[in-house]
Amino acid sequence: MPKHRPTIADIARRAGVSKVAVSYALNDRPGVSPATRASIKAIAQEIGWRPNSAARALTRARADTVGLALSRPARMLGVEPFFMELISGIETELSTRGYALLLQVVTDPAQELEMYRRWWGEGRVDGVFLADVRSPDPRIEGVAELGLPAVVIGHPSAAGSLTPVWSDDSAALRDTLTYLAALGHHRVARVAGLPDLIHTRLRDRAQHEISAGLGLETPVIVHTDYSGEEGAHATRRLIGSAARPTAVIYDNDIMAVAGLSVAQEMGLDVPADLSLVAWDDSQLSRVVRPPLTALSRDIPAYGTHAARTLLERVAGGPASGGPAGFEDAAARLVPRGSTAPPR
Repeated sequence: MPKHRPTIADIARRAGVSKVAVSYALNDRPGVSPATRASIKAIAQEIGWRPNSAARALTRARADTVGLALSRPARMLGVEPFFMELISGIETELSTRGYALLLQVVTDPAQELEMYRRWWGEGRVDGVFLADVRSPDPRIEGVAELGLPAVVIGHPSAAGSLTPVWSDDSAALRDTLTYLAALGHHRVARVAGLPDLIHTRLRDRAQHEISAGLGLETPVIVHTDYSGEEGAHATRRLIGSAARPTAVIYDNDIMAVAGLSVAQEMGLDVPADLSLVAWDDSQLSRVVRPPLTALSRDIPAYGTHAARTLLERVAGGPASGGPAGFEDAAARLVPRGSTAPPR
């Protein structure tokens, strides 16, 4: 069962003082020493107390809202299809249950955790999603300590005591690399996402292991910020290297489309000179020429499953899938015109 929101009684118990003393300290009224006032305020901040949390706890009111804070540039949310499709799936499930989504863009994970503390203490949310899990990630332990119902959109290995909703990226990579090897490719590079994200690290490790098992060359992996600009820059580096790859996998379709443009600008024929594969299929992958081979998955359904699992946690029941969380379907490879045997 999720813990109750922090109250004045919780602060009093931690500080070893009366609730009256806590009230005086938090409202800056005389009657407590400066040291006690400072100690009480520090405890209040630590446990995430906010002024109206006690009233909400007493009435057992629900906010009928769940939260998602993202520490990514706001401009990226407008151009990267993944999060927009994920949010559409979340909203679909929430709307049928009478819930709303509180979305906030923040500058870094530390601000994200503070946002969750504030939302929970003020009674603005009943639960939250954690995305873009990092290593290490203080949000996991911080949210668990608050007793805030939460779902991690990411691999179980990084979810701690929280409930994960995830899919097997290694299976998707194995299908892709096996397909490229069957076409005759031996030098397969990857333009990856942010290096501190858990799912990037898991993909990196899987690519090295699977490549070795298939007898492919050790892969060159270039990390980026997922933007088209970084994807284009990484592609130029790969194409201009002495050991130019014959195939490149991109961690999102924005970078893959940018890579296609760069390859064509540099006089390479796609797919004869260079095969390209995009992760997270979208309309972008299908409208370019040649259309991009892609790792396709139902991202709105992924969001729906995450929302359903979170609402089960909010209700106090066991989440779908039990302690291991909910494993969604792995992305499937959809061959199109951007892959072929190398010259």
